[in-house]
Amino acid sequence: MQGMNRFATELTYESLPTALLKVLRKSFLDTMGVAAIGSTTEMSSVARKVAPILFGANGLSASRMLMDGRVVSPAGAAMAGAMTIDSVDAHDGTTPNKGHVGSAVFPGLLALADAQINEGSKITGAEFAAHLAVGYEVSCRAGQVQHATCPDYHTSGAWTAVGVAVACARMLGADAAQIRHAAGIGEYHGPRSQMMRCIDFPTMLRDGVGWGAPSGVTAAYLAMAGFTGAPALTCESDQADSYWVDLNSNWLTIDHTHYKAYPCCRWAHPAIDAASELMRENELVHQQIAEVEIRTFHYATRLAGHEPKTLDEFSYGIAFPVATMIVHNQIGPRELTPQMLNDPDILRVSRATKLIDDAELTARSVDKRWAAVTLLTTDGRRLEAPPRTPRGDNDLPLSNEEMSKKFHLFANEVIGESRSERLHDMALSFDSLSAHEFEELLGLCCGS
Repeated sequence: MQGMNRFATELTYESLPTALLKVLRKSFLDTMGVAAIGSTTEMSSVARKVAPILFGANGLSASRMLMDGRVVSPAGAAMAGAMTIDSVDAHDGTTPNKGHVGSAVFPGLLALADAQINEGSKITGAEFAAHLAVGYEVSCRAGQVQHATCPDYHTSGAWTAVGVAVACARMLGADAAQIRHAAGIGEYHGPRSQMMRCIDFPTMLRDGVGWGAPSGVTAAYLAMAGFTGAPALTCESDQADSYWVDLNSNWLTIDHTHYKAYPCCRWAHPAIDAASELMRENELVHQQIAEVEIRTFHYATRLAGHEPKTLDEFSYGIAFPVATMIVHNQIGPRELTPQMLNDPDILRVSRATKLIDDAELTARSVDKRWAAVTLLTTDGRRLEAPPRTPRGDNDLPLSNEEMSKKFHLFANEVIGESRSERLHDMALSFDSLSAHEFEELLGLCCGS
């Protein structure tokens, strides 16, 4: 744990690897694009309606909500921002953790940065990058420990609460002892929500970051005021030791951060890619598809989602997103509408889709998520795609052009092309911004 304390307090921007900065820039862009489209969802609207009621601003300690502009407390902005990002399942993730870092760390740190600037502090892009690096890396490691030591599969909110707490305490100027307590408070108060419950019964609860982010922000403020909470077992238990020994020499954030091509659970992505490829290579149209077979790992078969009634059910499905790709050849903002859930062509293909629990692919789906797709055509052909993993990992990266196209697809119609273009450019160079320029970037992220 002393290593984590030193890491969190002593890390400098100058020591950050170039590869890590590339990840953080890409994640900044990607997360803000998701925040933009997420702000149009009912889930985000509800969160931003409730935040001023429960988390009204207190004097100078005030933060603007992402893509909204209204002022609430830092915890309120973290909650609303995390729920906004989480409302569209298209943000970055980490495969070994079976979850997401940026959807909690970005809203938590942006909320605190906005509050700090409102209080008169100056924060440069380089300083924010160092805080962000701490939040990402601590979250990744705490999550791996939790998965290895807890019987339930907990949401990302459970372990990102630790990373947000540590990074926010650092931003507030905490010493090593205060950071230790912040980690313990964040871990203890973070939501130990069961991920498979929301997969089996999809609702707006999503990935738990809506409470993980504000829990982390709150933990930082409590630790600074003298509240105790150490130890964080994900950082200090005997079982945790092996997950922290190479801290600052091996960056899990670099190795394991992935990006999504589609706005739905990544467990569905290899099947979506395979179906799309089969349709294109065989010059098929959806009227020619009689049945679809998807062999995949056990957890993924529980996504099902043949006839989703809400966008939450769409996000935690495989059959309907795959059918959407077969029928529309894309899954973008136009497909993320309640009306699309009643599309008769998509429903026909979705109902004709069979999910097969494949033991071999389950065994292989540890560091990767595997699926294989077979299309049965109306003229009797059986077209098979071999097992594959999702695009977006280091070995199958989305290109810079794909990342930019995704951002503009999500952001342009929501915040306008001019603001979208400025946000795009500043996000991809955020760590080089002066304090004045970084304040402008915050305005692009938090303005209405």
